[in-house]
Amino acid sequence: MDGFEKRILIIEDDEGLQSQLKWHFDDFETTIITASNVDEALTSVRLYEPNIVIQDLGLPPDPEGVTEGFRCIQEILSIAPATKIIVLTGKSEHKNALKSIELGAFDFYYKPVEPDSLDHTVNQALKIAKLEWENRSATPRTETLHGLITANTRMQNICRMAQKIGRSNITATIIGESGTGKEVIARSIHNETADKDTPFVAINCAAVPESLMESELFGHEKGAFTGAVKSNIGKIEQAQNGTLFLDEIGDMPLMLQAKLLRFLQQRTIEKVGGRKEIEINARVICATNKNLQKMVSEGTFREDLFYRIGEIVVELPPLRERGGDSVLIATHLLKRQSLALGNGEFKLSPDAIKAIESYSWPGNIRELENKVKRASVLAENKLITAEDLDLAIAKSKPSAINLKEARKSAEIEAIMSALEISAQNVSAAAKLLGVTRPTLYDMMKKYSLTAEQ
Repeated sequence: MDGFEKRILIIEDDEGLQSQLKWHFDDFETTIITASNVDEALTSVRLYEPNIVIQDLGLPPDPEGVTEGFRCIQEILSIAPATKIIVLTGKSEHKNALKSIELGAFDFYYKPVEPDSLDHTVNQALKIAKLEWENRSATPRTETLHGLITANTRMQNICRMAQKIGRSNITATIIGESGTGKEVIARSIHNETADKDTPFVAINCAAVPESLMESELFGHEKGAFTGAVKSNIGKIEQAQNGTLFLDEIGDMPLMLQAKLLRFLQQRTIEKVGGRKEIEINARVICATNKNLQKMVSEGTFREDLFYRIGEIVVELPPLRERGGDSVLIATHLLKRQSLALGNGEFKLSPDAIKAIESYSWPGNIRELENKVKRASVLAENKLITAEDLDLAIAKSKPSAINLKEARKSAEIEAIMSALEISAQNVSAAAKLLGVTRPTLYDMMKKYSLTAEQ
């Protein structure tokens, strides 16, 4: 399949409701398949591979119970684990709705069914399905980048760059905000050509006291200073035939910058208190969240070292600039937490997805991981909400003071959000916004917006 194709399977034994849902979702520009029982549903899953399943819990031959409904969920997910199942159930059956989430359903919706209000849940499911499909499609290009989850074009380009760097011995510097995954990229570069016995040695230049940094990096001989009761091998020597990762290189003291430069030029070191030169064969990767060029102009970072470590510079975007990656990563982290805790699989609720998308993530992936871990421990059930993620009160404020500009900004944001949630389907976005399709087109033209944006 060259592109993402939207397919919805409706499993409902009530012919009237089945027809109503089929007619309604025809407007989604998607393939609609219907089934009336579990056997028909499983056949349809194998034949059509639907992204979304809208399923009644009460199915024949047990339409008044939930046995067949639960069996259907389990069977579908055993055939196609990525399928997003939305369960239809009565308001009095909340316990059964939660049970369906534990079995792997994406979400539930209470009867009586109002197709227009069901749109939001379906759009969210379609969006997640599309993100996961994009990530699977990207896997052949990024499969060697262990630990990196992305469907973002910019990040995929960085992955390809990292693969090329990994096949050379060039010195690279990774620049990005704290928590963006600089060490993940560094390890990916290392893993490109390294075998399992090749060392990856990391040192955080901001975490080691200045008085100890030289010894930590270069090692020392016995008696080199007070307290040196035995010889010590430094981080650089430990990285022999492997990779040395200098994290937060911008915090390295000026005195040591000169000694590091000499090592990078000559590939030899001398231990503190030593007289013997030791040849080193190691790849060097640096990382920082600081503006090194500005530090050079201020005299706090050596210009010659700046050019030596920056033979190739990799700039990592913050999480807020990576499109749908925040939801994709959160989903991956929840699956990992589910395996670690061993008590069923967690799912993100629609309000959690919306909160994750709208939050700016100043702490980037590290903050996202903390939020997900917290939610998996404190959540009342397997459906993780925005409140569980401690994102329920995160609300954006209009930055414009002028009312006309504030309204324009709010309208643009609402249009863009609706298009994003509806996977760029203009008809579905119009329904979410409560306007007609021609009106939405007029507003998009007014603000020079396109669905692709």
